[in-house]
Amino acid sequence: MSTIVGSLRRLMLAPALEDVGFARRGFPVDPSPVTEMLERIPQSVVCGFEWAVDCRSTAELDARLALVEPSLRGFAYEGATMAMTVRDAMGPRGHRARELLTGPGVVHTFLNYIGIGFAMARLPRPLWKGVVPDLTGTPYYPTMSWLAVDGYGFDRAYFDTGRWVGEQKRPAPYPWEGSPDYFLRAVDQGIGRALWFIHGARIEPVATAVAAFAGLRQADLWSGVGLAATFAGGCDAPSLQAMSRRAGGHAAALAQGSVFAARARTFSGTVPEHTRVGVQALAGVDVDAASVLADDAAVTGPASAGLPAYEMWRERVRTQLASSSTNSL
Repeated sequence: MSTIVGSLRRLMLAPALEDVGFARRGFPVDPSPVTEMLERIPQSVVCGFEWAVDCRSTAELDARLALVEPSLRGFAYEGATMAMTVRDAMGPRGHRARELLTGPGVVHTFLNYIGIGFAMARLPRPLWKGVVPDLTGTPYYPTMSWLAVDGYGFDRAYFDTGRWVGEQKRPAPYPWEGSPDYFLRAVDQGIGRALWFIHGARIEPVATAVAAFAGLRQADLWSGVGLAATFAGGCDAPSLQAMSRRAGGHAAALAQGSVFAARARTFSGTVPEHTRVGVQALAGVDVDAASVLADDAAVTGPASAGLPAYEMWRERVRTQLASSSTNSL
């Protein structure tokens, strides 16, 4: 039975299932099998949130999330992480999110961080401090915590598209991991992911949307597009290759996002065919090679030369992909 407090949290913070649909959001797309497939992703997030906001134990929540089909389960964990983060932040500081993210949900590490970002979009900034739990001992921590900022950017673009995409709004800098300027770049990666959904995985509208932003923002937007296209799917290989050409000088950023998506999928243990197609088309490597590349390029430790370890990691992936492409000529 739902708790009263849980029900109030759900009503205040979670969108209704129908509210995440593309028609309700006013996205410029027509209904199709692709949009139906893409809509199941935010719907899975909402389901994960609703289960987690009311659950009485992490074990109960993990049992519910295990019922979600494997290709969508990570998105349900996003929603669950969002709920647990909100619960920890709104009451006496708890450890619900940590218990979830260090338990069976650890295989969805990449998406879990994004779920924290969804919570940030609904919490006042003073509550952001400490919003990422201590995940010492889990893979990619704390480097990958920048995906929480990515999740924040995605949420803002998805639910307030007119301002964050149409008007190209930027948030005030925030000293995430001591790098307030890079905070804006990580937000743009999330906005780029949102563009893939907003335009229903259609190449030309996505590319046109990216091109409308200031030039200095486009590389990070393309990185987000590459991550979404490879992880969520929606396009065939020729179309993705055309998108890589359309990205022009930012094709390396597009490929880097694709590599991260491939690693997120292999780390979860579920790799759909569209991810195999996506990383081959955008990065020129197969899923296994992309995963090895991501791990070989991983950077841990403090920032260097003003850049967080996360950006150093991304740069190493771009450089190695460029090197591999040159050597294959």
